Amino acid sequence: MYPERIQRAAALLAGVLLVALAGCGTSAQDRHPQGHGSGTPSAPPARRSAGPDPEGGLPGMPPVLDPTNVYAADRPGMLAPEVRDFPSRIYVPNTNSDTVTVIDPTTYRVLETIPVGHQPQHVVPSWDLKTLWVNNDLGNTLTPIDPRTGKAGKTVDVHDPYNLYFTPDGRHAVVMASKDHELVFRDPHTMKVQKTVPVGCAGVNHADFSKDGRYFVVSCEFSGELLKVDTAKMAVVAHQKLPFDGAMPQDVKLSPDGSTFYVADMTANGIWVLDGDRFGQPALLTTGRGAHGLYVSRDAREMYISNRGEGTISVFDFGRRELTRKWRLPGGGSPDMGGVSADGRVLWLSGRYNAEVYAIDTRTGAQLARIRVGDGPHGLAVYPQPGRYSLGHTGVFR
Repeated sequence: MYPERIQRAAALLAGVLLVALAGCGTSAQDRHPQGHGSGTPSAPPARRSAGPDPEGGLPGMPPVLDPTNVYAADRPGMLAPEVRDFPSRIYVPNTNSDTVTVIDPTTYRVLETIPVGHQPQHVVPSWDLKTLWVNNDLGNTLTPIDPRTGKAGKTVDVHDPYNLYFTPDGRHAVVMASKDHELVFRDPHTMKVQKTVPVGCAGVNHADFSKDGRYFVVSCEFSGELLKVDTAKMAVVAHQKLPFDGAMPQDVKLSPDGSTFYVADMTANGIWVLDGDRFGQPALLTTGRGAHGLYVSRDAREMYISNRGEGTISVFDFGRRELTRKWRLPGGGSPDMGGVSADGRVLWLSGRYNAEVYAIDTRTGAQLARIRVGDGPHGLAVYPQPGRYSLGHTGVFR
C-alpha cells in the first residue's frame, strides 16, 4: 500500500477510494507531486501511401500486410533493415534511481547504467525505429538513446511525459500527460507541440490503435475510464466509465484480427474485452491479482498478461478466447512491463517493487534469469524487435 498514491488519487478523484494496489507507475503522488536477431528474413520497410490503404485505413499509414493479423510483420526475426545491425539489448528505466539499466539478453549481464532525468517511466522506440526515448516524467524531459551505440543524447524538454505513443502514419507523437490531464500531439522528431487535447478523465496512461489506424483507445487509470480518440482529428470522440467500483485500467492491446481491444485492470484483477468500433460496455475476464501488462506472442496466437500483485503471468489464447495457462515466478515477484524477444522465445518483464528483471521461457513459463537492477524498474523495452514501425510504449510494432 502506498500512502502517497492514495493522497494524490484522492485529490484527483474527489474522494473516490483506491484499493489495495498501486497503479501503473509508482504512487500517483510520486509521479505527480502536489503543487504539481539474427540472419532471418527482414520485415518489409514501412511505406507511406498518398491516400488510404485499400481497406480504408488512416491516410499515410503503411498498409496492413494481413487483414487477419495486424502483427504479421512482427514474426520471429523479421527485423526491419533500419535495426538489423543494432545490438540486442534490454533497456530498463529505474523510476526511483533516475537511471536506465542496459542488459545483454544472451548473458543476462548488466552492461551499463545510464543516468537520465527525474523519474524515468518508460523506454519507447520511435516510429522510425531509430531512437529510444526515455520518458523522464517528473524531470519534464525525454532522453534519446541511440540503439546502435547505446549512447544517450541531449535531453528534450517535454512537459509531463508519463508515456509516449506514435500515430500509425508517423505524423505525430502522442504524449500521455497524466498530471496535466492532456493528450499532447507533438512532432515525432523535434517534439514540438502540434495540438493539446484536454481530457476529462484522470491518469491518461496506455493506448493502442485500431487496425485501420483511424482511432485509438486510451486508459485512464485514476478515474477508471476509457477514451476513444480520432487519430486524424486529434480529438476525443467517446468515453466511458468502466463498470467496476475502483477500476484502474492499465495496458491496452488490440487482438490480431483487429476486432477486439483488451485492457488490463489492476483492481478488477483481469482484462476488459472491448469492441472498439462500437465502444459499448466491455466484459471482464479475470486473470490474476494486479493485471497490468499485455504482450502478444510472435505467432500472434497468444497474449501474455503480467499479474503484478501475485507474481504470475497468465496466457490467453486469441483463437479460443480463453485463458490456457498461468506461470508463477519462483519465490514471487512483481512482473510489470516489458516485451518479447525477437525470436519469440523469451518474455522480459520488470519487477516493479523488487528492483529486478525477469526472463521467462515462453514455451514452458520457466524463469530463465532474475537480474538485479535499480530501484523501481518500470517500462522495460526489448530492442530491437521485429516490425516495420513502432506505435510507442515499450514496443508496440506493426
